[in-house]
Amino acid sequence: MFKVKPLLTSLFVVAMVLGTLGGSVMAQEEITLTMTCRCVAGGVNNNLVVWLTTYVIPTFEEMMAEQGKNVTVELVEFGGSDEQLKEQYALDLGVGGGYDVFAFDGFWIPEFVEAGLLQPLNQIAGEAVDEWEGWEHIPPGIQAIMSYRGEVYGIPAGTDVREIFYRRDLFEQAGIEMPWQPTSWDELLDTARQLKDAGIEIPLQINAGTSMGEATTMQGYFMVLLGAGDHMYDFDEGKWIVSSPAILDALNFYYTVYVEEGLGDARMQLVEDGRNRSFEAFRDGRIAMLVEGDWFWRSVLVREMGVEDRNALVDWAMMPAREPGAGYRGQDFVTISGGTGWVLNPNTEHPQEAWELLAYMSSRDSQRAWELIQPRINFRDDVPVAGDPVMTAMAEALLPLTTVRPMLPEYAQISYEAQLMTERVVSGEMTPEEAMAAYAEAVTELVGEENVIVIPVE
Repeated sequence: MFKVKPLLTSLFVVAMVLGTLGGSVMAQEEITLTMTCRCVAGGVNNNLVVWLTTYVIPTFEEMMAEQGKNVTVELVEFGGSDEQLKEQYALDLGVGGGYDVFAFDGFWIPEFVEAGLLQPLNQIAGEAVDEWEGWEHIPPGIQAIMSYRGEVYGIPAGTDVREIFYRRDLFEQAGIEMPWQPTSWDELLDTARQLKDAGIEIPLQINAGTSMGEATTMQGYFMVLLGAGDHMYDFDEGKWIVSSPAILDALNFYYTVYVEEGLGDARMQLVEDGRNRSFEAFRDGRIAMLVEGDWFWRSVLVREMGVEDRNALVDWAMMPAREPGAGYRGQDFVTISGGTGWVLNPNTEHPQEAWELLAYMSSRDSQRAWELIQPRINFRDDVPVAGDPVMTAMAEALLPLTTVRPMLPEYAQISYEAQLMTERVVSGEMTPEEAMAAYAEAVTELVGEENVIVIPVE
């Protein structure tokens, strides 16, 4: 008996030591998180690389170390096109691979979800997602950018709004009082007519046609359609609106601008590089009013004009509804937002840490640091645009009015049909009535008669 006690004691001590060592090993377990985006140091989205490598990654790793976790984050830069990145994601996720956290266009979410390649955030990382403080500071319309069928698949990285940009010097030449804010389509068109009478080459340019792709749908067709009172999709009914008085009003607006009165340059909407031509024409003082996204202000105009000339020569106004109160949801003014974000890989081996990285990137402090590097409209309502009062004013005025594209797999095809519909009107190939009928037929064929709405035109 007396000989057993020392043995038991020794075994107990050894067990304690091993347990302590085991706990220490577990506490120091090395975790490597990978993340990727369309970003290259010194190249595309350079500022994003700067933010991630100089702020997000080092401060996150430090925070994890303070919690007793040995976490390393590796950024994988990707310099290809958006479509190439999308294809890479599909390949990686399809074989159970991929990076832990990756940048993602909200426009892609329905397609990836339907293919079984993405999961809602809270299914990957659990209750911590639902308890995150940030949701209170992301307006529902902005959360919708990274959502699908009521589930949240990611956190936005930013958003945008759309408005009318105008040249102060050309307005002054035409004797138009500024600051200028039309309250109806009639006022907008009257301004264009006044500019034309003053000898301005292109009074108003608004995107149309298939060459500009999604820019036509977002910067052009949606901005007019929302002003006429409709969305492309009835969210309550879960159906596509394919024929309505509002669609016809929108097409008649295009007809007035490009065909009937020549207030815009129709050819610019039909050539392959038309959008770049519109940027150059605005820069050169040939276009007086251009409907575009805030990206035009913070990126294109800085590149084309420089900050000083931009600030001196360019102003902006909200896009009015057809008449006050006639816009989507009864609004006087309209806009629409797109955006990208970040998602978690359902295949990640470290879901909690991956979520902590995503939440940290999306925190108020991290987003304030991002604003100092790249001022833009933030997805959080508690983060102002750093050093740019114009974009702050845009965000304050337009985010409460915004809506988003229908996050549905068939949207891309229907968007193309909308672009084609505007092209047929702008080119003179069809009347507005004929173009709407062709659109209704094409969309009905795509989604089925049971999934469309036809509102009679009186």
